[in-house]
Amino acid sequence: MTNEAIFGQAFVNKAIIDRSVEETNRQLKYFTQRPIFKLSPPPPPPQHQPVEMADRGTFLPLTYRVFFLIIEPLYALVGAYYAHFRQDEYLHLTHAASAPGVSQQIPLGTSIVLSQLANMYLLFALNEALVLRCTNNTIVWKAVLLVLLVADFGHLYSLRELGPDIYWACTRWNAIDWGNIPFVYMGASMRLAFLSGIGLGGGHGAIRPR
Repeated sequence: MTNEAIFGQAFVNKAIIDRSVEETNRQLKYFTQRPIFKLSPPPPPPQHQPVEMADRGTFLPLTYRVFFLIIEPLYALVGAYYAHFRQDEYLHLTHAASAPGVSQQIPLGTSIVLSQLANMYLLFALNEALVLRCTNNTIVWKAVLLVLLVADFGHLYSLRELGPDIYWACTRWNAIDWGNIPFVYMGASMRLAFLSGIGLGGGHGAIRPR
């Protein structure tokens, strides 16, 4: 074989080797840059869905707050005071004809029942003044006010023995009747308004701007 043939064969072999090396490098580059497993990004953290109820950031109308947190608890405390500490006067204002005379002592059982009534007035006042004051959550408010609304109807029903006109004959009302009848009407009306969502921005309260 001549020298020219030897150099020509060597040149061909070198070209083949270079091409093989180039192809190998290309494939290595492809596989090293291309990930074997495609990892999907992690899911976003779950977002807390807004709860359709008022929380501590909810603004309740001033009318409701003043009446339920201040006015009505004070009236209930006045009733508790008279039922426990001034039982004679309480009985005479409720129904003078059946109340013990001035010189007579109140029966022990009656005195105990009046003190228990005073305790219920106290419970009524604390439920509104403290429990409702701790939260602006309208679901809690509605639960408490619904219970008190039932108590309103029970309170009015207890006066039925005084005659049907006791519910509207304002000319015959004395001091305790004004607390037992029209004030209960007002309290029940306020509770019904709140339970109906009046003034609460669709029933869930108006959200206080942050």
